[in-house]
Amino acid sequence: MARSLDPATRSALEERLRFYRDLGLYDFYRRAVDPAIMVEAEEQSPEPIAVANPVTAPALPASDFYPEEPAIAPRKPFPAQPAIAEAVAPAQRSAALQVISDEIGDCTRCALHTGRNKIVFGDGSPTARIFFVGEGPGADEDEQGIPFVGKAGQLLNNMIVAMGLKREEVYIANVVKCRPPGNRTPEPDEANTCTPFLFRQIDVVRPQVLVALGATAATYLLGARQPLAGLRGRVHAFRGSSLIVTYHPAYLLRDPRQKKEAWADLQIAMKELGLKLPAKG
Repeated sequence: MARSLDPATRSALEERLRFYRDLGLYDFYRRAVDPAIMVEAEEQSPEPIAVANPVTAPALPASDFYPEEPAIAPRKPFPAQPAIAEAVAPAQRSAALQVISDEIGDCTRCALHTGRNKIVFGDGSPTARIFFVGEGPGADEDEQGIPFVGKAGQLLNNMIVAMGLKREEVYIANVVKCRPPGNRTPEPDEANTCTPFLFRQIDVVRPQVLVALGATAATYLLGARQPLAGLRGRVHAFRGSSLIVTYHPAYLLRDPRQKKEAWADLQIAMKELGLKLPAKG
């Protein structure tokens, strides 16, 4: 007999189940979720959908670049990125990240500080092999001071688990560390003020793979404005890491049809990390 679940746990498992079902990962969620939920889900699930080979799948045409995730149009040139810092020994990385956080302090370097509740520095393992970069904190993140803890964060957690990882094994940060008013896209002066701290975080963690979540992250990491369709589906070199570009989880919540495309991007990251890819079919 399947065990009884409290409503919060059941809701979380159902959300994860929907995510795996959207990706076609049927064998994965059969092993991962509660049997009681599995019975209900099997009655509603369509036939499994094969996931496209992420290495050979063609990039989306420019017409599929949706307006909900526009590339940024900077009003002034991107500043030069700082030189890559010297490597920090793994045992010293947590302390090195704390030094950066202390330097940020009660930041008033740009206008975003006037509306924030908490600075959202970053979260995760200082020795992570993969580093996710988002756009900026939302309301939940601003309240808790931790990146990706709202609905988009729950989806990102599911994406991380689908890769065969745990959230505590990865590192997560944003282009800006204060919430933009109304969750708007950060202005160029705001992003350019904050990204030097992000680059220093990246240099400390030294991830093997970086994942840019959305157009804003891709724009300010690569220092160029390009449609997301032209950046996805391939590996970019960035500060000694392999950079993969995909959709922001908040965008996937608005358009779940793109989850399969995001999963193809994450499989590229998995291949770079040497993680086992799911069987087709």
